[in-house]
Amino acid sequence: MSRTTHSRATGSRPSLDYGSRDALLVVDMQNDFCPGGALAVAGGDALVPGINAEMATARQAGALIIASRDWHPVDHASFSHRGGPWPVHCVQDTPGAAFHPELALPEATIRVSKATAFDRDAYSAFDATGLGDYLRERGIERVTVCGLALDVCVKATTLDALHEGFTTRLLDDLSAAVDPQAIAACHATLSDAGAELCR
Repeated sequence: MSRTTHSRATGSRPSLDYGSRDALLVVDMQNDFCPGGALAVAGGDALVPGINAEMATARQAGALIIASRDWHPVDHASFSHRGGPWPVHCVQDTPGAAFHPELALPEATIRVSKATAFDRDAYSAFDATGLGDYLRERGIERVTVCGLALDVCVKATTLDALHEGFTTRLLDDLSAAVDPQAIAACHATLSDAGAELCR
């Protein structure tokens, strides 16, 4: 795999190669998942500069940029007061559901909203969104995934990208986990499924 040198705020890994048949999928970089949010992932906001740099590199190479977001209705099934596992978060049209204010999404970014039904949750950006078919229509062959949270929505999205038949890469240094102790198992699951882990 060819790589080009590129300075990064989050580490020294050189940038990956991208082309017109690539998609960079940024998962759930929303206020509620960053420090100060309702369901914060430690260090989530520290990923933003590196993700911005990756998006700029990918876009310059002609890759498609996609940003997924939790976009829950009020009283969503995943909320604890409805018997779900999570506190209220990423409610549609609230500040918590907005993308991080420093996330520099290119103008042509495709925004994908997930878990929009009252009665079911969705962790993957491919779950009931039509994203897989859309990417195939656009001629995309490879998907690169990063964002929040590694052990929840990033993991689910990466596995579904593989299941959809795309060559799939995970930008591990541009993802953060809810539970740091789950990282090793998450890496093993994704690697065994066929994802390339890029650190």
